[in-house]
Amino acid sequence: MNAIEIKALEKNYPGFDLKLDLALPQGSIMGLIGENGAGKTTAIKLILGMTKPDGGRIEVLGRPVDKNFARVREEIGVVLDEPAFPDCLKAGQVDKIMRNIYKNWDSAAFRDNLAKLSVPDDKPFKDFSRGMKMKLSIAVALAHRPRLLVLDEPTSGLDPLVRDQVVDIFSEFTRDEGHSVLISSHIVSDLEKLCDYVAFLHKGRLLLCQEKDRLMEEYGIAHCAAGELAALDSAAVLGRRDSAYGVSAIVRRDAAPAGMALSTVGIEELFVFMVKEEER
Repeated sequence: MNAIEIKALEKNYPGFDLKLDLALPQGSIMGLIGENGAGKTTAIKLILGMTKPDGGRIEVLGRPVDKNFARVREEIGVVLDEPAFPDCLKAGQVDKIMRNIYKNWDSAAFRDNLAKLSVPDDKPFKDFSRGMKMKLSIAVALAHRPRLLVLDEPTSGLDPLVRDQVVDIFSEFTRDEGHSVLISSHIVSDLEKLCDYVAFLHKGRLLLCQEKDRLMEEYGIAHCAAGELAALDSAAVLGRRDSAYGVSAIVRRDAAPAGMALSTVGIEELFVFMVKEEER
């Protein structure tokens, strides 16, 4: 079963259209990558039933996102780009409120994650830094035993050491084969460590969705003369960058001639090359 399945999804705004087909296999972590305005947050809001699509269908944990979707939300842990708790609340009070909202709320797990993430339980939310707000949101998302985490920029505002700790927490979450994660982030290094799949969104369109390890195995970066690249099948080239010194290109390894040296490609490079190729 897929944790998330999106078919022929459409959402239209003045000056922007999102069209999306996407599937997140159960037990996997998918990174959603795209520039500001690519449609990542819109996609997440549609998945969570926070806004209605103009076409297509979405299923989450095997159930359609419709008027009965409230029953599914108990099984979804959510961290949004802008954490929102009343300014006066302290973390300890959040615990008391959430245990009356979620049937599966685990106060011990919540307190444990507050301690792991160094979140004080006696300080009001209005005095939290952005990073501290994100850490509180992560502790809440994990504390009601969700099967799916949907995370919009959850490591934004966190220092590298805490980001690494949070990545470990999400990895630990998916050791249970029934757990899945969809995460959007501008910090591609976090996604490279964390994700099984990557999906590239650009201007409301999906450029690519594939297993991360397969991408690393199938493609490399060629640094060569323009004539060498022209000799390759154009379908084997995902993107290119021209300079006065030659061409750098993302090339399918099985289509490269024996003498062509290929270096390892990273997710961020792959995304940048593909976007530039799309815009060409």
